[in-house]
Amino acid sequence: MLDASADATRDAGLVRGIGFWGLTANIVNGVVGAGIFTLPAAVALQAGRAAPLAYLVCGVVMAGVVVCFADAGSRVPTSGGAYGTVEAAFGPATGFVAGMLMLVSDVLASGGIAALLADMLGTVLPAFSAGWVRACLIVGLFALLAAANLRPVGATARLISLATAIKLLPLGFFLLLGVLSLGHAPPPGPAATAFGLPGLGRSLILTLFALCGMETPLSASGEVRHANHVLPRALFAAMLGVVALYVGVQVSAQHMLGGLLPHSAAPLADAASRVGPWARTIMLAGAGVSATAWLASNVLGTSRLLFAFGRDGRLPAWFGRLSPRAHVPANAILAYVTAAAAMALTGSFMELVVLSALAVVGIYSLACAAAYRLHQRGTALAGPPLGSRAVPLAAGIGLAGMGAMLLSATPAELAGLAGVVCASLIAFRASLAAPQGFR
Repeated sequence: MLDASADATRDAGLVRGIGFWGLTANIVNGVVGAGIFTLPAAVALQAGRAAPLAYLVCGVVMAGVVVCFADAGSRVPTSGGAYGTVEAAFGPATGFVAGMLMLVSDVLASGGIAALLADMLGTVLPAFSAGWVRACLIVGLFALLAAANLRPVGATARLISLATAIKLLPLGFFLLLGVLSLGHAPPPGPAATAFGLPGLGRSLILTLFALCGMETPLSASGEVRHANHVLPRALFAAMLGVVALYVGVQVSAQHMLGGLLPHSAAPLADAASRVGPWARTIMLAGAGVSATAWLASNVLGTSRLLFAFGRDGRLPAWFGRLSPRAHVPANAILAYVTAAAAMALTGSFMELVVLSALAVVGIYSLACAAAYRLHQRGTALAGPPLGSRAVPLAAGIGLAGMGAMLLSATPAELAGLAGVVCASLIAFRASLAAPQGFR
């Protein structure tokens, strides 16, 4: 278990260079990826005109999870995020399982998004579809991401904030198109999906995964200034904005495409094309910028998880070393981008993202349970915490939502989740058997 004296030194050497706006932008960027440019069609296919309701219902479940992350993060603001809070609540073995679930989920999702970005560019410029050219593109992309993250964390956070603002511009443009289209009837198309609980339930799965991602930016909590105050405020601001954005995009897409929406492969680009080819180009470019910005944020967060593993002796100490000039975990950054590039080179977007999805359920379940226990204990390792009285209710809502997700999983998916947990426990035991851990 962690105590205040241990927490004071476990992130020694890191620079707390991330402020409120930097963390808020990083969370928004970590949640709003390239999926927002294609998700409206998939949700509409399942829930029909009730699709915006799916976001609101999912938002209630995520509100419980967000409160838990905010309260627990304000009590134990350390590198690794949920790994640190779960460890403080339940001990190092359970914490390591949570961390490994995050690592597996992130590296698969990062590889999937990079593969999607390469495929998107290949559709615009067919020359990039060639195998070796595509591979060079992926390797070059991750090399640039590594270079951006090897700078001092304050500079990296500012770069991600700028990228987040740029990627939100085309989404704001799309919302404006939606408002301007309110006076026009949507185009005819196949009959809309009828409202029903089965379709709504399946759409909730899609929207829940769309709203995931906050756990990765929070892995850099050890570099946040006044984290016990800044972290909860940034998390609440970011997630409220994200839910509002997704609902607005869904409503605009439904009105602009009507019955054509569920059958569109690129719904935002198709909707914008009603204005002109130039508008479609803006949306396609926006999807590319969004994917790149998401990857930059993902590298920043997940590399700190690897750093925390090395710092705590769960992985070789090599991962926990800081660069002497920038004071960032350079080895962890390079190791993570290498693993993510390998995933992108060997898998497709859908394969990798589906594999990463169920791990998120395990992470959020452990995080909600940890928040409740830390709340009950009154743990506070970095000054006065958020101390929300809503934590017990929030934890119950979050755990119930995650339980529903597990019930919807296939036996193969559940077996995969169990396999990750078992492998994590075996790796943890191996770290204990090594002399002084892996230190």
